[in-house]
Amino acid sequence: MNRNNDIKEYSTIFKKWRVCPMVRVDRISISTPPELLRQFDDSLRTLGYTDRSKALQIAMKNFVTEYAWKQGQQKGAGAILLTYDHESHGLQEALTDVQHHYRSIVNSTTHIHLDESQCLEMISVQGRMDHIRALAKAIMKIRGITQLKLSTVTP
Repeated sequence: MNRNNDIKEYSTIFKKWRVCPMVRVDRISISTPPELLRQFDDSLRTLGYTDRSKALQIAMKNFVTEYAWKQGQQKGAGAILLTYDHESHGLQEALTDVQHHYRSIVNSTTHIHLDESQCLEMISVQGRMDHIRALAKAIMKIRGITQLKLSTVTP
């Protein structure tokens, strides 16, 4: 293959998708216990990562997102995963009522039957982090909810 053709092809792809291949980065140095670094590298290999820097960038973004979650007013998006016993009296009506109350941040809901009585529901959300947190707390209070996990990202 011709290097110039490869560069021209990548340039075309980056322009099409508006991705810049040369993003400015700052170099940092960190100190960490050797065992933690070994565990981190083992996890990277297991997950298929080949770039420690990229993995640290993702970990840092997750850390920032977690902090934003605690700040409240920042906007984000995410998913609320919950399981429940569909035979619990009034649960589905209460779940629907709560979602309608927070309709400004609820985008969609997916319902999956796990077995004869257990259901999994995924609620996609987008809006202020404090509103997302309030929705998750309101859902967790509903009798019959057996598990709830909230995962969020920030732009």
